[in-house]
This record gives sequence, structure tokens and C-alpha cells, in this order.
Amino acid sequence: MAWNGEECDGLIALHARRSHDSIVGFKQTGKPLIVVLTGTDLYRDLPDSPHAQESLALADRVIVLQEAALDELAPSVKGKTRIVYQSADPRLAHQPPKAPFRVAVIAHLRAEKDPLRAAAALEQLPDRDMEVVQIGEALDSRLGAEAKERMARDPRYRWLGSLPHRKALRWMAQSHLLVVSSVMEGGANVVCEAARIGTPVIASRMSGNIGMLGRDYPAYYSVADHKALARLLAQAKHDAGFYRRLKDALRARRSLFAPAAERRALLGVVRELLR
Repeated sequence: MAWNGEECDGLIALHARRSHDSIVGFKQTGKPLIVVLTGTDLYRDLPDSPHAQESLALADRVIVLQEAALDELAPSVKGKTRIVYQSADPRLAHQPPKAPFRVAVIAHLRAEKDPLRAAAALEQLPDRDMEVVQIGEALDSRLGAEAKERMARDPRYRWLGSLPHRKALRWMAQSHLLVVSSVMEGGANVVCEAARIGTPVIASRMSGNIGMLGRDYPAYYSVADHKALARLLAQAKHDAGFYRRLKDALRARRSLFAPAAERRALLGVVRELLR
């Protein structure tokens, strides 16, 4: 999708690098220009892409999707940047089964998501009544092959492949935990959905996850450290107090991801430019 001269009152451009041509062209109209930064922009493109950097210089406002993203921006850009959290409205309640203790991973199988980290952690745990349910398409065939091998070795691990969004959300609601294991993430929408449903999250300690869950969230593990993740999984299963802390910490973030909050934040950015 590109802007090709269509008449409009303003432009909201997704991706600083990919939308560069549209941003440069629209800037000449003198109308409000907003650039929304994704994880790819922040953690891959911005340091090395002159086009991405120029897009930010041209923008009247910049939107990031979580609070830690501000740390990645130059002071000249940070002053015109606003946070707009993505929202979710799954309309499901958290209802995990009594048994097994279910851990959900909802992410396509690609390297940025480190999607098999929870499966690797499961191998460290003796609990026969714990399972990991993986949902997502194998965008990397090697990861797909590894997922099949893990299923063959350990019946506690199930890879269900790609599912319709509604079914994936139902699995999330019927799990005790959601693991978000990304090595690069702009602000995972599954975190919004988990917060709205009430499914506690265990996440890799990286900027995108910290920006969504908050710096004081009690369940981070070092990126790619399956042993540390295993310890947190075991603690969540066996320590009721710790599990309640996870639920309370996530509940404290829930309102950030409400549809009404997203609308207010986005309208606030637009109104700034129309004053």
C-alpha cells in the first residue's frame, strides 16, 4: 500500500523505511504527516537506514506502540513521539483447566519469535501434568521440522499449526500461561489479548516486551535462556502466590489495551496537529 496522490486531509504511514517514498511525496502537500514505528523499524531499520531516518525527520508526529520504544529514539525525534498502545477486545474470560497445567505459545514459527523456547524449557521439567500448546504457521521450514521432532519426542508438546484467530484466542483463554519468547518485537498484540483475557504472561526480557508489560513485571527471563524460562514455568505452576502476582501485574496493565484507550490516544495525536 502506498500513497499515490489521492486527496486526503492527512497521512498515517506505517513503517518508516517501507513507506519512505509515500512520506517524502506527502510531505510536499503541507498536510499533517504521522509515522507509526514498528518493531522492524525500531530494532532493525533505524540504526542503518537513511530512508527510515529521513522519514522520522519529515514526520510531524511519530507513534510508537509501547513505552520502551522511546529509548531507541534520538532526542530530536523523541519530543514529537507519542505512545499509542494497540488494543484488543477478545470478549473471553480466563478459564484454564484444572489439569493439565497448560502453557500457550501463539506466534508464527520464524526466528524473530524464538518460537520453540517454551518447548525447550518443557524438556527441563519433570511434571507430567504440564503441556505446551504451540499455535502458528511454520514460516521457517526448519522450525516446522523441529516442532514435529519435538512432538515425536515429548507428548506434552503439541504444535497445532495455524488456526483462525478466534480459535487461537480460545486456546489462550484456556491456558494457565502465555509465553512470549521473541528476540525482536515492537509490541506483541498477543500481550494485549492476554491482558484483556486475564491469561498471565511470561516473556523474554527485551525492549518490546518490557514496553508492553512494564519494567517491574515479575516474569521476565533472559532472551533464549530456556533454563531460566523453565524455572519460571515451574514457579508459576507450584507457587500460588507467584501466580497471583502475575495475574495482578497483568491486570494493572489491562486498561492500557482497551479499544477506547487506543481511540483516545490516536485522536489525541491527530488533534495536536489540527490546533
